[in-house]
Amino acid sequence: MSFVLDSSVALSWCFEDERTNAALAVLDRLAEFGASAPALWPLEVLNALSMAERRGRLDAERRERLAGFLHKLPVTIDKDTANQAWSVTQQLATRYRLTLYDAAYLELAQRLALPLATLDQDLRMAADSAGVALLGV
Repeated sequence: MSFVLDSSVALSWCFEDERTNAALAVLDRLAEFGASAPALWPLEVLNALSMAERRGRLDAERRERLAGFLHKLPVTIDKDTANQAWSVTQQLATRYRLTLYDAAYLELAQRLALPLATLDQDLRMAADSAGVALLGV
């Protein structure tokens, strides 16, 4: 079964000090079943890699390698994220006190009836409250 992939999990694969066995199990699941992500996912992961480079956490060559790794993952980017932002996503953000970015992941998981893989505690609590299954990361 596929799932919705949050940037927090994907980025944990890029940094040794953030990797866990549970997150690596999600990567194995991704390789087997693929995943979905809202349209903002590429912007989030690339921005995080750029910020890590600016902070000296990685160099430009490693940033490029990691960007290539993330780009090649079997992640289907949702084409309806922007349309949903004006209605359901905004409502979820308000109801669960989430950023609109995080609410986009919750909205997509609800719409596709898929579990959500995230390391973000606020998003995990909101998903649990909304009845969205969570992957064990």
